[in-house]
Amino acid sequence: MSTKQLIAITPICTSYNVEVSFVATLKELGLIALTRQKEEFYIHIDEVPTVEKMIRMHRDLNINPEGIDVIFNLLERVDTMQSEMTALKNRLRLYEDDL
Repeated sequence: MSTKQLIAITPICTSYNVEVSFVATLKELGLIALTRQKEEFYIHIDEVPTVEKMIRMHRDLNINPEGIDVIFNLLERVDTMQSEMTALKNRLRLYEDDL
């Protein structure tokens, strides 16, 4: 993995004024993936928007990391159900066109 695609956690925590332990808890819950290189933890650049969203939930809505885990799991289920519903609508259209 290229280090150009990784961002150190410490500057992110400093700029968003959150504890490194908060990000560590997100990692422990399996919500984000961190890479360790030379005594520093890094996050892939593609995951930064997700971490920003989690930080906003924590700060603005006072949601703890476990609550964020529940919310993200529910959002994932909603996305899955929407995809399934779209597929079912497309299949139904095939039968309606035959009539």
